[in-house]
Amino acid sequence: MNKRQIKNRWVVVAGAISIQLALGAIYAWSVFTKILTDPNGLYQFTAKETALIFSAGLATFALVMILAGRFQAKYGPQKTAMFGGLLLGLGYILGGFFGNTFLTQLIFIGIGGGGGIGMAYVVPIAVGVKWFPDKKGMITGLAVAGFGFGATIWVKLADSWFDGLLNTTSLFGLPNVQSVFLIYGIIFIILVLLGSRVMVNPPEGYIPEGWIEKSTLNHSSKIRHFSSIDMLKTSQFYFIWVTFIFSALSGLMVIYCIRLFGVDALKYHGVENAGLLAGTAMAWYAIFNGAGRIVWGIISDRIGRRLSIILMTLFQGIIMLMVYHVFMSYGSSLGFIISASIIGFNFGGNFALFPAITADYFGNKNLGTNYGWIFSAYGIAGIAGPFIAGYFKDSAQLAGDPSIWMTPFIIAGVSCLFGALVMFFTHPPVSIENKV
Repeated sequence: MNKRQIKNRWVVVAGAISIQLALGAIYAWSVFTKILTDPNGLYQFTAKETALIFSAGLATFALVMILAGRFQAKYGPQKTAMFGGLLLGLGYILGGFFGNTFLTQLIFIGIGGGGGIGMAYVVPIAVGVKWFPDKKGMITGLAVAGFGFGATIWVKLADSWFDGLLNTTSLFGLPNVQSVFLIYGIIFIILVLLGSRVMVNPPEGYIPEGWIEKSTLNHSSKIRHFSSIDMLKTSQFYFIWVTFIFSALSGLMVIYCIRLFGVDALKYHGVENAGLLAGTAMAWYAIFNGAGRIVWGIISDRIGRRLSIILMTLFQGIIMLMVYHVFMSYGSSLGFIISASIIGFNFGGNFALFPAITADYFGNKNLGTNYGWIFSAYGIAGIAGPFIAGYFKDSAQLAGDPSIWMTPFIIAGVSCLFGALVMFFTHPPVSIENKV
């Protein structure tokens, strides 16, 4: 498709959402962990093993994003998105047919699926910012909102909608988990291929109608277009990168353990239907994750990216420290759902604010590559967060004491507060004109 064929830039947003709905698959991992870790079930994985599959997906996602920026520059956003969708879908399809062991799930779902997500994820962000330079925060929020909402769809479709695919499906004689992998892989390919059709850059020199005067008034400094090499030489890159690690760790930890923690803690407090309530909390987490991407993006267009990140990480840190002794002790099931929703809302904000601040500080031109480097922080957080949760889950199970779950929430809460502190001391780099 020729880029001049796109007459309405909002069509690009629709395509971005279609792609991100499929990529949100990685956040639905918790829906499978109960079956995978059942000591009397077919798979009998440990909590650490399921955490490792999830972490491998997150780490591969982040690593491949760096390569995806270069791939996109060479082959264009459309082909990059298509390749990512095929890799993601095939990973899940192969995981369906052959994922009966920890190693095969690690390879196909973790590494294969994560690689596909990393290849496609940067495309809607980079393309969207070029079409919407006047609304960077909002458009990055919308572009990635489908990621959070997609997780809700895949969780509920597997767990409860139409009686739940995990409860009703057995394709080609495959077990329930692998059957769902197979179905999802086919759906993911279709969604990404549809969305990729409109993933094209605007014409050279494109400026939204009526934005010239506004951009002139609000951007008195010279335009900065840092190359990745120039960006990596700035202190601002490392401040933003570290803040992203601290902020993302808490949300990724909760994504992995929300069902495991919910069941343990709710049963400990005498709540019936703990599994159902944990699944409900997981779904609300995903819904608010998607909403947070849009709302924090819009907020940042009004008050600035830096202040928004400070407020988001500060708020998240406080909530994480309150989860066990406040929300769980006094609110029980309702408190658990509320806390999960707030954590999801703040975590979602990361994916609107960090690409937008990357564009603000280092320019739009090389955003696809530059944000890949920033996003490597997510890979580190994706290893640390689930590992911490898995470690304390096994400890709580061995000791028979769910209060041990309090420790990972303290670690995550303190990390968020440190993130707010680091961002407080972060300011835009010295302007460099026409750096490429």
